[in-house]
Amino acid sequence: MLVKRTSKQLLRESMPFEEGFDRNKKMLGQGIMPSKKMRNKIAGYISRLVKMQRIKTTAEASKKKTPLVETYSE
Repeated sequence: MLVKRTSKQLLRESMPFEEGFDRNKKMLGQGIMPSKKMRNKIAGYISRLVKMQRIKTTAEASKKKTPLVETYSE
């Protein structure tokens, strides 16, 4: 619970997190997270959330691009 709640809170604070675990880990290591184990868990969960968010937005965008038009041939 602590990992999920903290990860979502950090994402809401609009910190520039990415899909890359290593980059997120370095960002958290800059004085935010004192514990190495918690930093790794949170960085991994943030990476997963960002990736899921990207997949969701690309799926929604592709649905908007391709209109559902039925063609009937006689």
